[in-house]
Amino acid sequence: QVQLVESGGGSVQAGGSLRLSCAASGSIMYINAMGYYRQAPGKQRELVAAIARGGTTNYGDSVKGRFTISRDNAKNTVYLKMNSLKPEDTAVYYCNADQVGYRYWGQGTQVTVSS
Repeated sequence: QVQLVESGGGSVQAGGSLRLSCAASGSIMYINAMGYYRQAPGKQRELVAAIARGGTTNYGDSVKGRFTISRDNAKNTVYLKMNSLKPEDTAVYYCNADQVGYRYWGQGTQVTVSS
C-alpha cells in the first residue's frame, strides 16, 4: 500500500505560479514513477507530468515549457512547479504513484486560474 498526501494548489491570476507537492509513504520502495494528472469539469482526466525513479520526465503537450516536475527521493516527495498559468489550467490535480500493475491516487487538490 502507498499513501499519497498532496499539498499546494489554490487560486491565482493568469500568468502566476503555483507549486504542488505530493508526499508518498508506505511501500515506497516499489514505486516506479510518480506524477500528476488533472481533471476539469466535464473533461477526462489527463496527464500533466510524470517522473520516473531515475529522473526521466514526461509532460502533457499543453503544459510543456511551463510546468516542471521534480522528485526528492530522500523525502519521497514529488513537486510540480507551474508557471505562466492559464485559465484553462483550472482543474483538480491528482498525484499518482505507479507500481507494477497498480496506480495509487492522491486526494486531489484544486487549482483555479482566473483571467
